[in-house]
Amino acid sequence: MGDGGFAMARPEALLSIGGRLTRFADAFGGFAGSAVGRLLFVILSVAVGVVASKFLVRLIGRPVARRVSRQSVAQTIVRGVRVGTVTLSLLVGLWAVGFRFTDLLVGTAVFSAVIGIILAPLVGNFINGVFILADQPFEIGDMIELENGTTGFVEDITIRYTKIFTLDNTFLVVPNGAMRERDVTNYSAEDERTRRTIDVLVTYESDISEGRRLIERAARDCDAVIDGGPDIRVGVARYTASPDCRLHEFGDDGILLRLRYWVKKPYKLSKVQSDVNTRIRERLTDADVEMAYPHRHLVFDDTSGIARVGGPDDGRPAGERAGDKPDPEGRGATEDRAGATEVTETGNGDTETGETGKNDAGTGDTEAGGRAEPAPTEDGLPTGANAAARTDSSDGGDSGGDR
Repeated sequence: MGDGGFAMARPEALLSIGGRLTRFADAFGGFAGSAVGRLLFVILSVAVGVVASKFLVRLIGRPVARRVSRQSVAQTIVRGVRVGTVTLSLLVGLWAVGFRFTDLLVGTAVFSAVIGIILAPLVGNFINGVFILADQPFEIGDMIELENGTTGFVEDITIRYTKIFTLDNTFLVVPNGAMRERDVTNYSAEDERTRRTIDVLVTYESDISEGRRLIERAARDCDAVIDGGPDIRVGVARYTASPDCRLHEFGDDGILLRLRYWVKKPYKLSKVQSDVNTRIRERLTDADVEMAYPHRHLVFDDTSGIARVGGPDDGRPAGERAGDKPDPEGRGATEDRAGATEVTETGNGDTETGETGKNDAGTGDTEAGGRAEPAPTEDGLPTGANAAARTDSSDGGDSGGDR
């Protein structure tokens, strides 16, 4: 009976579990049919896609890196797999909750113009990123220089932007559209050795052969400069690997010597150039080679005749000319011409020099060694006598009045 009871209880238990599952399914279906349920289902689908993308990246990351030689292309493939997996999971979740993409297309048709304007830069950067990956103007790890002078190493190349690690220890993110539009100098393309040029201007009196030899030796003394070895090939041209100084041109202020040398590492260009310039300066200073600079020689022609040194007589009245000094006694300004020098050439070739002076009040010229006589006044008397006469007249008038 116990066995029979157990046998009779077993179907009842199964029916009870089935009923519970049915009720749970009905409840979940009702919840899934609501807006909150649909949103949670989409979020769950995206979460599954994120986990799956990480698994796929770990699975295919190393094989792709081994098969693809370019690091930028390998990273782009891995990123594409990650983004594609997450996008696919999102689309599956939207489709499962009853979302149809035809409705989305009809709705966005109204805003197509606005969306086109907004997405134009993004689409442009995407297309330029594809071109950069295909054309291979630079690769991750290359040292490049932008047209504004920014220099650094390429850290990453994506579909939208290029990341540069500058020599100033900063990161620079440049959109691929801008990278395609500007000039980019790649110092690491095929060969890191870089040629630099320094111009040195020396005087015409210098020993040019000695100057060229000293300049080349100054460049060889720097450790970072390539000194000798096989010729360096650039395209179809071949250049000597050792420093080479040549006479470039004849200038207005001197002879221009041009030094060309090769540097082993491109990121040391500034330091190497400073070292080479310093050594050139030191060697030329101790030798018979003078560095030129813009200067002018003024040549004066010696002529005979009379030369007067003094204030210019520009036609202004006395007292207003340059060099005139006021009379301390209040009688007006006098012209300071006592220092004028007269140079006269005699018939036998000798010259005589004398000093002349002039009183603006009309006293006449005064020769060197002579004396100046007082100027006459309106009464015809000298200044001192006229003053004395006026004093006597004034006193006499007063006395007559007293009488």
